[in-house]
Amino acid sequence: MTRYILKRLGVALIVLFGITVIDFFIMTLAGNPVEILSGGPKVSEAMLAQRAENLGLNKPVYVQYVNWLNAVLHGDFGYSYKTYEPVSQMIRARLAPTLILMGTSLALSLVIAVSAGIYAAVHRRSAGDYAVVTGAFLGQSVPQFFLALVLIAVFSVNLGWLPSSGIRKLGSAGSGVQFRYLILPCLVLAFGMAGSNIRYIRSAMLEILNKDYLRTARGKGLGRTLVIWKHALRNALIPIITVIGMEIPGLFGGSIIIEQMFGWQGLGLMTMNAILGRDYPVIMAMCLISAVVVLAANLITDILYAVADPTVRLE
Repeated sequence: MTRYILKRLGVALIVLFGITVIDFFIMTLAGNPVEILSGGPKVSEAMLAQRAENLGLNKPVYVQYVNWLNAVLHGDFGYSYKTYEPVSQMIRARLAPTLILMGTSLALSLVIAVSAGIYAAVHRRSAGDYAVVTGAFLGQSVPQFFLALVLIAVFSVNLGWLPSSGIRKLGSAGSGVQFRYLILPCLVLAFGMAGSNIRYIRSAMLEILNKDYLRTARGKGLGRTLVIWKHALRNALIPIITVIGMEIPGLFGGSIIIEQMFGWQGLGLMTMNAILGRDYPVIMAMCLISAVVVLAANLITDILYAVADPTVRLE
């Protein structure tokens, strides 16, 4: 198992290095940040040259990349071109709200998807099955931004039950996330993920439920709950793990839109503001973090494959 994990980790590090090279050189094609930050045509060429020298942008691209990579390996992502704050400090300040939103949404979507998917598979072609499948298609088809607008209109504007933006009440003590502010963005993210996951879990369970060994287990007198939750679900874990591993990167990307709509002070909102303001150090840091999230999700998925199915390790 240790050899298997080390092999996957080595591949992930090579891929991560390639991603940093591609991202950095693509960023250099987006335009000269010195000209963007010049402030107008009245700025002289000498001032632009001095600004480029201060930022290290007068050096060849490959030298800039080596300097940037060396700084990143020491935990330094540079300074924001807009706020002049250390990028690492900006990330630390906004990391917790994003992790809370993503973790809560993922947990809620898994509870809904696993329960509904198993129910639909066990009660195949019943009214409950059709209702679950219809709800799954709606969850997968309705755009997240549209669902967010509907929930804000209903629960914030018309009923006034829940706040429409922010992570806590203005002027409240503390710096954490208040639960009332988490409900709406969490529901939007969880509904979309659960919609796509239900169909995969239902299909995986239907395939397993028709196996001979499950009919044998039922014939031996094992209870229905034990057969479904222990024998059937364990053998259906491989496709379920695949779905979960695919959802984590999508959840990280989807949170950017949701954080923008709900004014959620997390990494997604910071990324959107950096893109609109062409704040290159922040954008590069978020590209790197996104790549790490995707590779970490794939690595964890591979490890869970080996845990769920010992034949993976043998192969």
